[in-house]
Amino acid sequence: MKCLRTFTLACGVSVAGMLAVPAMAATLDIAVEQSPSGLDPHIVTAFSSFQIIDGTVYEGLTALDAGLNIVPGLATDWQISEDKKTYTFTLREGVQFHGGGTMTSADVAASLNRVLAETTGSPLASRLAAVESIETPDEQTVVLNLSAPSAPLLSSLTSIAIVPAKYEGDTESLQRAPDGTGPFTFVSWQPDVAITLEANADYWQEGKPELDGVVFNIVPEAATRQVGLTSGQYQMLPNIDGVTAQQFQGRPGVKLQDTLELAYSLIGINVTRPPFDNEKVREAINYAINRDDIVAAALFGAGVPGGPLSPALTNYATPVSEFPCFSTSADTARQLIEEAGVETPIEATLLVLPRDSTRGIAQVVQQQLAAVGIEVTLDIPEIGKFVQDWRNSDFDMFVSLNSGTIEPDDYFYRTFRSGGSTNVFQYSNEDLDALLDAGRQETDTEQRQQIYADVQEELACDGPVAFLSYGQLYTAMRENVEGYTISPNRSMRSLADTSIAE
Repeated sequence: MKCLRTFTLACGVSVAGMLAVPAMAATLDIAVEQSPSGLDPHIVTAFSSFQIIDGTVYEGLTALDAGLNIVPGLATDWQISEDKKTYTFTLREGVQFHGGGTMTSADVAASLNRVLAETTGSPLASRLAAVESIETPDEQTVVLNLSAPSAPLLSSLTSIAIVPAKYEGDTESLQRAPDGTGPFTFVSWQPDVAITLEANADYWQEGKPELDGVVFNIVPEAATRQVGLTSGQYQMLPNIDGVTAQQFQGRPGVKLQDTLELAYSLIGINVTRPPFDNEKVREAINYAINRDDIVAAALFGAGVPGGPLSPALTNYATPVSEFPCFSTSADTARQLIEEAGVETPIEATLLVLPRDSTRGIAQVVQQQLAAVGIEVTLDIPEIGKFVQDWRNSDFDMFVSLNSGTIEPDDYFYRTFRSGGSTNVFQYSNEDLDALLDAGRQETDTEQRQQIYADVQEELACDGPVAFLSYGQLYTAMRENVEGYTISPNRSMRSLADTSIAE
């Protein structure tokens, strides 16, 4: 018998006067800041959506373990041809979709084609750019034929969910009612109240999940979330910043996990809008920004100044000390604006992702830019409007968080290559395009490291982004929550391993 309640309950059955008490059934109550912008894994971009569905409702052919290593997911294994242009995947047998039906190679092919279809408008499309054709020789085998070797392919496939083939031409249904293969199934979405998931009784991994369900409570007020965790109303606050985490230091019954995250905060710049089409103005913005002050004031010291790649990627990230524009100089910024022939004050609107940390960053940046003659007005809409304006490039500048992965190509290709699926800056640089194409095809590690060092140098100072910081990421939870592991990419896939002790 299973109890699915807001709080942990014991289920008892009296038989002939005797009370039998099975193992405690538990639903994990999580408090999150925002409603998701949608739940379609091939369309959504917001963290508020990603953390609810990635690894919980949906899974890919490959997966990441706790150490961010690529491991089998819905594919048990794969073979790569000698020329590295053919990948053959063997699928797990007996995997069931939540809505019914067994996953086959036809569903995998349809999912990948759905991502690639222009009508879908998937921000993940560029991750499959090398895929030339997809073959399904039998129900358990999928063959990807590539136009050229693709070093990041296995990493990219961790983020591309497999959905039933019937959704290939449907871009509406999954936004409200997801249908995946993961350890939890979708139950309901009460707008601005809660999203409820329950354990997948037919999950392919025996013994998982241990929880009966998960409720993502939408709680916009930070104080309410904090009181709720302290009192035990909620058992977890995932993926919070250092400012919020400080409130729980030393609180009885509460514990913290932390990691340096892969996502980065940034100022994005629309390079089609004067004067930001002038690279000297963009470079001036970089010199005007004091990233140490941003980390200290907006992140309360819980982070580090960051360039185009997270310092967590030790094999690839260039130290910020090697970028001249990371040495703050208001005088240099003003000089660059003068050399660009642009009169001050420059008036601009800064679109702000509605999160506590990004609001704080925006306020600090507003002051720093004002000191060099750039007067910024803050526009802080609700999340749906932010995403819409961002996708439509309807901004002068924006402040946000961009997701990161273990693969440099995932950071750069879709975001900065000409025509990239998330190149909302409308930036085009032939030299950068050539480097990104080379990095995608090169399989030698040392050669790739040099390519991405060149990419970082190309982007750091006069590209379409002012890279700001990488934050220390925290999850706060009740002490009786066991088995959960925080992930640097904000995925909550370890909910499948989580339990609540009695």
